[in-house]
Amino acid sequence: MKRILFTVALAALVGVTTASAQERAGAGRVELGMFPGGGMFFNSSSSEAEPNFGNYAVGGGLTFKVNRWIGFEGELGRAVGVKQSFTFDGAAYTRQTSPHMLAYSGNVVVNPFGNEGALVPYAATGVGGLRLLKTDQVAVLGVTQPTNFLTGNVGGGLKWFAGNHWGARADYRLIAVDKNVNAPEFFGRREIRYGHRVYGGILLTY
Repeated sequence: MKRILFTVALAALVGVTTASAQERAGAGRVELGMFPGGGMFFNSSSSEAEPNFGNYAVGGGLTFKVNRWIGFEGELGRAVGVKQSFTFDGAAYTRQTSPHMLAYSGNVVVNPFGNEGALVPYAATGVGGLRLLKTDQVAVLGVTQPTNFLTGNVGGGLKWFAGNHWGARADYRLIAVDKNVNAPEFFGRREIRYGHRVYGGILLTY
């Protein structure tokens, strides 16, 4: 009896999985990604005059699929400053809040194996901007006015569709922030800064 029940349950599971996979195929031309958790980490500059630091990252993105291989994506995100320790301008800072940032970009997304399966790996690249924000917590670092930067990014990730119109997504980007001579000494004044952004979140398709 147990063997019969196990066989029936296994057959039902296979049937549900097959039906779900069929439903996922080609589900939606538009994708909405919401990323409540992630991080953005900047290495110190090559001269080590500008320190390394990390922020908590949240954001969202909207992708329009041109076909099964290519899509266009718009992203908007915020890198929230967190308390941490680093050395800047010869001084050691402990539990110092890093600067908040706003970021946006327009990207091209390429699905090398198509986007009709349950698992969809992708590559992405694009350009955008980053705004370094002024707050009371970072005035001690010389960040006394907002500053805008041009950015470029390249990376990729993996989408997993658990149902017909929803799933999860993990994303990584290498971000290059162009220098700005009007930037504070703390970030982006002397040279291009490179950062790493990782996202995790949910995905809805329409």
